[in-house]
Amino acid sequence: MSKIDFEKTAVKVSMVSIIGNIILSLLKLLAGIIASSGAMISDAVHSASDVFSSIVVIIGVRLSAKKSDKEHPYGHERMECVAAIILAVVLLVTGLFIGEGTIKTLAAGDIGKLKAPGVLALIAAAVSIAVKEAMFWYTRYYAKLLDSGAVMADAWHHRSDALSSVGALIGIAGARMGVPVLEPIASLVICLFILKAAYDIFKDAVDKMVDHSCGDETEEALRKCALSQEGVKGVDMLQTRIFGNKIYVDIEIKMDGSKTLSEGHETAEKVHSEIERNFPKVKHIMVHVNPEED
Repeated sequence: MSKIDFEKTAVKVSMVSIIGNIILSLLKLLAGIIASSGAMISDAVHSASDVFSSIVVIIGVRLSAKKSDKEHPYGHERMECVAAIILAVVLLVTGLFIGEGTIKTLAAGDIGKLKAPGVLALIAAAVSIAVKEAMFWYTRYYAKLLDSGAVMADAWHHRSDALSSVGALIGIAGARMGVPVLEPIASLVICLFILKAAYDIFKDAVDKMVDHSCGDETEEALRKCALSQEGVKGVDMLQTRIFGNKIYVDIEIKMDGSKTLSEGHETAEKVHSEIERNFPKVKHIMVHVNPEED
């Protein structure tokens, strides 16, 4: 996928998220006010915070798609990782905020005094779960297609909002049935899910920023591709590093020492071209030729 297609698709997905979250947060806020549901009002604020997350994704994707320049000769792909880290931190803060509020509610010991919310809040929570879960799978599909950590982080924001709405639904239903303690218990479980998602997103983004290798399976496939080219007698060295959502490759191939410089160059070009053709994520490859020792 070209940079232009990558940018357009990521921005389109993020715009769908922004529009969906604005509409959903307004509906939940209205339902929370009418039905006297504090949980639903809090859930509306959570959905509104996802608008910020999607804006961060758009900024990160646009910056990462910029062409190489004199100050950034290797490109700007890592800007997307920065966006993913920002979103992971937002997820972390969201999870801690939910956890703190829940612990305070449980510690206060006045759960039984809470007023039972209206049925409209229950309906709003159910609608929110369905919509946010659908948005999660939609965004997750394109995140995998684009191999974008920032878009994947945005997908998990949708899932965290869906889980938050599950907690609200359980709490509202529990309060209407005379068991209000179900709401804070569900919120604690939701908090753990959100914190786990934040950790996974943060770890993935950091791996892509610190020249982490692309893994044994991919490296073995790269090695086989090089060895399949005519004239290559072996692979002396193969190193890979992940740069944003791209891969950089350094490889040393072994050839017959009696071959001419032109023949060695031609073989190296074949290795270079075949790897780039078979591995679209490879942005740059450096091929070095070593003479085969007797």
